[in-house]
Amino acid sequence: MASTTISYTTLCFLLELNQTKQNLSSSSCSLLKVNQARNQLCFTSIHLGKANSILVVKASKAAAQAAKEGEEEEDKYEEYEVEIVQPYGLKFTKGRDGGTYIDAIAPGGFADQTGKFTVGDKVLSTSAVFGEEIWPAAEYGRTMYTIRQRIGPLLMKMQKRYGKVEEAGELTEKEIIRAERNAGFISDRVREIQMTNARRKKEQKEQREKDLRQGLQLSKNAKYEEALEKFESVLGSRPTGNEAAVASYNVACCYSKLNQLQAGLSALEDALEAGFEDFKRIRTDPDLANLRTSEDFETLMKKCDESFINENAINAIKSLFGFNKK
Repeated sequence: MASTTISYTTLCFLLELNQTKQNLSSSSCSLLKVNQARNQLCFTSIHLGKANSILVVKASKAAAQAAKEGEEEEDKYEEYEVEIVQPYGLKFTKGRDGGTYIDAIAPGGFADQTGKFTVGDKVLSTSAVFGEEIWPAAEYGRTMYTIRQRIGPLLMKMQKRYGKVEEAGELTEKEIIRAERNAGFISDRVREIQMTNARRKKEQKEQREKDLRQGLQLSKNAKYEEALEKFESVLGSRPTGNEAAVASYNVACCYSKLNQLQAGLSALEDALEAGFEDFKRIRTDPDLANLRTSEDFETLMKKCDESFINENAINAIKSLFGFNKK
């Protein structure tokens, strides 16, 4: 075999060249891996970008759908008009939104006979106190003032709520408690509702007391129409029996001062039904002087004043047996 002589310089060059090739090979693999990773990252980024876009689109569609459903929810409450005459046979309540809602319908009354009203329906507008003008339903007290004082048939534009006043579809406290009792537990949601309701009742009571004080002051200053709004607001906020009796009595006094006899007698009857029993005051109160000129006043008093009825009965018996003779 022939021997090959390689100089030291050449050997060093060859060794360096081989090392360079290995480094290049290693670098190529690293670059390839980096490239692959970068491509994968780009692909992932593009994929996630598409996914995020899809989610955004879906979220937008969901929001639009929810808004549409909300509009449809509101739109489903159809409106109707009906003309009624006194006695209407309707009892109203004040909603959380300050609006006027039907709280009860007297069986056999004029409103009941129309077949159009249902409990929970909202008053949108009514006839003005007199004439053909239509007034939009404002704050509860003003709306009740208009309804009570209306001269002639009352045209009402209503929104049918199918018994739904202002809870916006939420379950009532009783419904939630019943459902959770059936499930065997009471959640924090129920406790939260109970606390909210207790707070709301306290706030409503404070507001009723405030309205009553303001109404009395306005009445004292002969601002009877403004006073009526305050007293009617008390009556529309589910007052206690005593609050209802006092407020209704003062409503009667205001209408009497305004010489609105029919409205005044109606309010006085409400006061008596709510438990107002100071008959002596009713018969002597200067604020009710105009009401006492009406023939219907005595009819109402004879129907409600048991002491008056009993006194007449006793006097009749005394006369029968000659006890009244001198």
